[in-house]
Amino acid sequence: PVLDTEDAWVSVEGPVSIVELALEQKRIHYPLVEHQFLLCTILYAIMRLSLKGVKPLSLFDNKGKNAFFKDLTSIQLLPSGDMDPNVLSIRQQFLLKVVSAAVQTLCSSQKDKEVSEEEYFPFEKGKNWPTLAADLAQYLQISEDLVRRHYVCELYSYGMDHLGEE
Repeated sequence: PVLDTEDAWVSVEGPVSIVELALEQKRIHYPLVEHQFLLCTILYAIMRLSLKGVKPLSLFDNKGKNAFFKDLTSIQLLPSGDMDPNVLSIRQQFLLKVVSAAVQTLCSSQKDKEVSEEEYFPFEKGKNWPTLAADLAQYLQISEDLVRRHYVCELYSYGMDHLGEE
């Protein structure tokens, strides 16, 4: 971008302006940032829902694993559309665990104290874990319908039929 400056500012001495510093920065590779964000979301779900036995890096193929340790400004090979069936199976199991843990946490908290999801997760108002799992399914190349069906089955199995019908 071209920055027009007035003549009075040309002769000013001092540190470099923040605009000039920002323009000198290298451009980031946005798909690599999305890839990093996907890992962060997975790690947060594992931590928040206390999922045991999940190995986050097993959800990615070799290209995906290697991309995590590169500079965000570099152009990296990211996972393509063709994915190993074993990795897809591990991803599917992970998403179903997230949904099951979210429903179990919600139901146990409501039975114990009769509190809402917003009160149980105070810093996550409006965060719906099953919906997040369905959104992650799109990035992880898993059928969203499969995740939603599992959510409904979990709601029915915990006796929350009114939510399952919705």
